[in-house]
Amino acid sequence: MGKNNESKQQLVASAEREERTGLTHECGVFAAIANGDWPTQIDIAHVICLGLVALQHRGQESGGIATSGGDCSPNFNAHKGMGMINNLFTDANIKNLKGNLGIGHTRYSTSGGSEAVNCQPFVYHTAHGPMAVAHNGELVNSDSLRRKLLDLGVGLSTLSDSELIAQSLCRPPEERKGKEKISELNGPNWPARIRQFMESTPLSYSLVIMIKDKIYAVRDVYGNRPLCLGKIVPLNVGNIKVKEATAEGWVISSESCGFLSIGARYVREVEPGEIIELTRLGPRIVDTITRPNLTAFCIFEYVYFARGDSIFESQMVYSVRMQSGRQLAREAPCQADIVSSVPESGTAAAHGYAKESGLEFVEVLCKNRYVGRTFIQPSTRLRQLGVAKKFGALSENFVGKRLVLIDDSIVRGNTIGPIIKLLRDAGASEVHVRIASPPLRYPCYMGINIPTREELIANRLNAEQLAKQVGADSLEYLSVEGLIKAVKLNRQPVDPSKKGYCTACLTGEYPVQLTW
Repeated sequence: MGKNNESKQQLVASAEREERTGLTHECGVFAAIANGDWPTQIDIAHVICLGLVALQHRGQESGGIATSGGDCSPNFNAHKGMGMINNLFTDANIKNLKGNLGIGHTRYSTSGGSEAVNCQPFVYHTAHGPMAVAHNGELVNSDSLRRKLLDLGVGLSTLSDSELIAQSLCRPPEERKGKEKISELNGPNWPARIRQFMESTPLSYSLVIMIKDKIYAVRDVYGNRPLCLGKIVPLNVGNIKVKEATAEGWVISSESCGFLSIGARYVREVEPGEIIELTRLGPRIVDTITRPNLTAFCIFEYVYFARGDSIFESQMVYSVRMQSGRQLAREAPCQADIVSSVPESGTAAAHGYAKESGLEFVEVLCKNRYVGRTFIQPSTRLRQLGVAKKFGALSENFVGKRLVLIDDSIVRGNTIGPIIKLLRDAGASEVHVRIASPPLRYPCYMGINIPTREELIANRLNAEQLAKQVGADSLEYLSVEGLIKAVKLNRQPVDPSKKGYCTACLTGEYPVQLTW
């Protein structure tokens, strides 16, 4: 009963955030492989399970794990299904997932439906043995790739992009004019097959692919979706430099936020266009596809999607959000008494705003974590108070005061109004809203489920009109230039001259031309 209640609370928390923002996440991928002699003493399945729990914010619909002993077994061990990771994986499930390497996935559907058949990792039985694939992103040319595979006589059983990737990898490399023929007499050349797929599909994907005794980590040439490498170190290693620590194993993850909880240390990002092969001997780069002049990392990873303790470009996401708040204070100052946030999404930016403006940060909202949108069907009068079941007002902190309220984004604009009303009813003399990102105006076709242009409030109302509609004394957004400035301030990319960001949902400027 306790486990069921815990999972319901997690689902409720996820539903609350989704309902409030109108944004839904993408997916998370994770992989682990033991170093040295096999069989390993490391519980690979448990490591992957904990890694997926740390990535649960990226998708709550389904999850799965596939493991391999690294031998000539004709099958992988696999378990997947609908629901949260803590629900899906029991002690019994974990014991059935013995192996020396494995990959995992937690999903929110962007392509394909929210059905068990679309759960990942996908496991395929090829002429060369089993292969498992897990994918984060959305292929911009999925329609043409699907038609090509069907024309070649390949049968497809789902609508998921990930199946298109797996079936593409099952095809041997084609002969290329002016290029030396790739031989597969001694077995499949997996790096060549991966390269062939990458050259046919520019974005968006971060992949983990498992082949018997190897794992491949792959990131598209634009670096649109995150992917990083970590090292599993001895438990008593302390806080020494990662390079000096003995490797007990290696992990690949969409984000680094779960590394410490599994005894791993962050090493680096998988660079755009890289194919990294992991074996019992460790990781090595087996190929790098030519990158465009400017990469296109999703800037909304910094704004909203990633967990605050994750690292991108050698900087912590939390610090970028705080810097966004500082920049927001410079661009949109306000005569007020205190600064606060809509918990927890706007908290880091609110601290930054407070530090830059010299105003005190004070908590004004208390979140009820145990009530979701399926709680009860209230009367019309109570429904109009909507947000009351989700938040309580810490009125003693702000009665009679002018308040700056920070949030990370506004999508449909459905819930900021009830929050403002709650604060006014509790005694705030003024409520000024500041948003730590630019207005969302365009849908995303690269792995984020953003509503249509018609549903996005910024396409119907400007900041002044929106302030009037939601009952704020004023409302202002961070500029696109300000957001990019905040992101770039402390970053340390490998090649700064080529490091760019995808701002398509803010500007309508997509990294590649979209074809339908």
